[in-house]
Amino acid sequence: MLVAGVDAGGTSTRVAVHTLSGARAGYGTAGGGNPAAHGDAAAAAAIASALRQAMGGLDPSSVTASVAGVAGSDGSFAAVLRQVWAEHGLAHAPRLVSDVDVAYAAGTPAPSGTVLLAGTGAAAARFTGRAVEAVADGLGWLLGDEGGGFWLGRAGVRAAVHALDGGTPPGPLVDLVSRHFGVTGPPRRRADRIVRQAQADRMTLAAAAPLIGQAAALGDPAAARIVQAAAARLVATVSRLHREGPIVLAGSVLTSEGAVRDAVMKLLRGHRVSTARDTAGAACWLAALDLAGQDAATTTHPRFTGAT
Repeated sequence: MLVAGVDAGGTSTRVAVHTLSGARAGYGTAGGGNPAAHGDAAAAAAIASALRQAMGGLDPSSVTASVAGVAGSDGSFAAVLRQVWAEHGLAHAPRLVSDVDVAYAAGTPAPSGTVLLAGTGAAAARFTGRAVEAVADGLGWLLGDEGGGFWLGRAGVRAAVHALDGGTPPGPLVDLVSRHFGVTGPPRRRADRIVRQAQADRMTLAAAAPLIGQAAALGDPAAARIVQAAAARLVATVSRLHREGPIVLAGSVLTSEGAVRDAVMKLLRGHRVSTARDTAGAACWLAALDLAGQDAATTTHPRFTGAT
């Protein structure tokens, strides 16, 4: 008997297949699977690609439960997933949940607590009895997601473009952003080319997020200010909700060692903080929880998620 789990975000998609005891049987990855960012068709294609990899050599009929955590989805995307599952011979369609459900489960088996998620987007959610009781932010790249990857990348690229436009002597941030966009030449020419690329594909801004922490570590003052602003926004978001239990840090911005994570950890000193591990494995754990129940699944949580 196997369970399947999906974690689909704006940048990447992961699918895992596990036994009920937590042993991994298959794993696959693909590009972004967020339907709000990429559209239903592209998101479905990414999830299908990762699912094919994860199911390679496995009997589809052995998968008896699935959970799919999909960022940017609504209830209508469940029908899309049902079709993907059917096309791959899986008889039991996945239970659709949000990416915050999977992120929280990746950090703790505790039924109550709070998750702070900062990947491409940013949101916090308070859980009580494993159900989402309240959500903060998660308002999308255009109007919210403060402190998340898109917010970071846009703030950093904006600072670099303004430095190039204003004739500020180049520093680590300008150099890293210029390299990211593959531009050279006079400052104003570089600024124009960066703007055109960012306008043509906004996800180039999210992809620039790691550069901000790198530039801050190299002593760039503008990057350091952006890092501190991002951390303050993220902590303000989670502080609006947190009541009890652990705070789980999730998403690439907060699970990767670096300046933003360090700044957030400093601001959360005194709280019980854990870090989300394998999110696709956590989705599998939620599927196993549906079958085995809380008591049986709690003991296997570390095997599904890789938590220590």
